[in-house]
Amino acid sequence: MKKFRLLQSCFLSLFLLITSFLKAQSIVQLQQGKPTSIRGLSVVDDSVAWISGSRGYIAITRDGGKNWAWQQVKGFEKADFRDIEAFSDKSAVIMSSGTPALVLKTTDGGANWQVKYQNTDTNYFLDAMDFDKPQHGLILGDPINNKFLLLETNDGGETWNPFKNLPDALKDEASFAASGTCLRVIDGKIFIVSGGSSSRLLSYSNKNVWDYANFPITHGKPSQGAFSVAIGKKNNVLIGGDYANDKKTDSIAVSYTIHPFKLLSPPVKEPAGFQSCVEFIMGDIFLSTGTPGSNITTNGGKTWTKIDDTSFNVCRKAKYGKLILLAGNGGKIGILKM
Repeated sequence: MKKFRLLQSCFLSLFLLITSFLKAQSIVQLQQGKPTSIRGLSVVDDSVAWISGSRGYIAITRDGGKNWAWQQVKGFEKADFRDIEAFSDKSAVIMSSGTPALVLKTTDGGANWQVKYQNTDTNYFLDAMDFDKPQHGLILGDPINNKFLLLETNDGGETWNPFKNLPDALKDEASFAASGTCLRVIDGKIFIVSGGSSSRLLSYSNKNVWDYANFPITHGKPSQGAFSVAIGKKNNVLIGGDYANDKKTDSIAVSYTIHPFKLLSPPVKEPAGFQSCVEFIMGDIFLSTGTPGSNITTNGGKTWTKIDDTSFNVCRKAKYGKLILLAGNGGKIGILKM
């Protein structure tokens, strides 16, 4: 009986702790009004973060999001910079979708940008970029000739070359340039999520072999599928849905383990509609966001709680710190208060 009461007390304490944690979450809007749709976001530490968006817009903060220095990259005012990778307040790489496909780099805080890659082939559409080391990174593009496009750098974005082992793509399968998080590169491992005709996770390990796994996220149309993946310490989360029907809540999030792939039980409570980005925070905590608002889970994706109604495209946590920012259309930028 004593053990039962002790166990009961522990569960109650845990429940109260989680409830208190969820109530404490809020998103505070920092800035809006710029004529750009932000989808690229890179948070370096608790002070420095960069964003990139449509119409050639770039911005940097050096004080944790309180103030932002904006610019339209000269000569690229029509570029749609869908992703950005920042290394410091001086160094960053930006990637443009559409034609031409572009990669630019700055080493002086954005005062000057140099073209590091350019391709005018209309078949090239770049979706996302990620680095696992300052020198090593990858860029993902939509499939060409039934193979996903992958470009690799081993010199910090100075040069880009085709990845030697490209993953297979199914007919009408593609990835979404929605938040820069359909691609994750971690310790040499590559994770890609897809949509359209299928909803898959493609992963590449040190064994130089691609693994393919199907997941029950809504798919079958160009607007549907898995949009983002986050790699946690225990579980990992795929998230997406249908951006053309963003209030629909079936098959939005899936939690899974990897190597071997193991689909866990479907979420008991899913996020409130379509989500374009998911980010691992710590422990079993993940944050997701999309046009219907932002959601959080404290149990690895089993249940989700909506914490804000504001539309955002992307959410990212600091590589070296605790700062968590969100960004979206109309130059909108928010911060998660925990």
